[in-house]
Amino acid sequence: MSLLASYGPPGHLDDLDETGLKAWNMFICDLVDSSIAGPDPHQVLNDSPRGQFYNLTKTDTAADAAEATVTWTAFPRLVRIQSLSDAQRWRRADASRDVQDEYCEWSVTRDATGKITKVMFTCEGPEYWHLLAQSNPARVLELYRTHIGPDVRHGDLFGTTGTYNPRNRWNDSTTDGAMHLIQTNNNLGAEIELAAAATNVRVIDGRELTTEQELIHCGKYGAPERNSDPHIGGAVNELARQKADVSLADPVGLYFGELATDGWATPDGSDPKDYWVRQRGDATHPVRCVYEVPRGKGFTVGDIEINGKPIRFGGQIADFITVQLTGVACRFGQSTTQPKNACVQVVPAPAEPAAVARNLGAASFPGYRAAPLATSWTRRR
Repeated sequence: MSLLASYGPPGHLDDLDETGLKAWNMFICDLVDSSIAGPDPHQVLNDSPRGQFYNLTKTDTAADAAEATVTWTAFPRLVRIQSLSDAQRWRRADASRDVQDEYCEWSVTRDATGKITKVMFTCEGPEYWHLLAQSNPARVLELYRTHIGPDVRHGDLFGTTGTYNPRNRWNDSTTDGAMHLIQTNNNLGAEIELAAAATNVRVIDGRELTTEQELIHCGKYGAPERNSDPHIGGAVNELARQKADVSLADPVGLYFGELATDGWATPDGSDPKDYWVRQRGDATHPVRCVYEVPRGKGFTVGDIEINGKPIRFGGQIADFITVQLTGVACRFGQSTTQPKNACVQVVPAPAEPAAVARNLGAASFPGYRAAPLATSWTRRR
């Protein structure tokens, strides 16, 4: 039986000083506590509180604790299902970081002939970088110069106001570098909220929900079309259905899992896996990896073939990468939290009198037809 002393930084990174480490612990604790409480029950029904989710620093992890690693493919599934061919989906994924929504983003470096020489991959959440920028801006600049390039200047990152811009010129494209995640849904807050919401066991009309898609549609905790969201939710809910208390293992973060090279071939017969380099995060929690052939080998990444096709896109490599998080569960069979007997519902906000009057006036005109309502769900932050 034990309490975690404090949440550590993702990947056990060592950039933060003592004050920064304390601030990070407080930040994660706040996110976890907020996710346990859930949304305002007057505004969102059948979602709060999440009694089986717990804070590792405030509730002990029992002796029967077991960890579960959840993995998914880094290539964005939404791009895949909306494309007609492999070449089209690779090109689309390489065109914008905003479609790289599986907690993995990348940037491609090419030589003068257009051949790929390096691909940077990151799964570092933006929150860590905001905190580091506040506590040690010099370290932020140093890291950019180390991992992106020596031409990065302080003004490129902090602008004239001195406030860190996560979507700066060196971290806002698929060509000039990728230091950390920037896609809207790729953040630690989304990861924690999704995991907490998925601990709600649901019994609808006497039947316990168990499949990934029915759970995410009923719980509305993410995007059903992604690789990550439904799979994370399904794995977490499976633990919750065993009447266990569930949380995310420390250090909380997204990490690279397998960096596979099955079916790859190099011009000289060398092992293509040798050209993966882990740059940030420890051996079991890597958050930044680069694929690059060292100078002097006589060939580049673009000369390597995958299943007989030369690498022309970073997305081809992303097909072989998995991203993962680790959950922890304990007190199996002991939870007294009751299942939710209905799906999540958002309570419509009451219309303002002026808006009602405008709508009534519009409805009185001949030919007026009200537009259909639409609801779009994404990860809550």
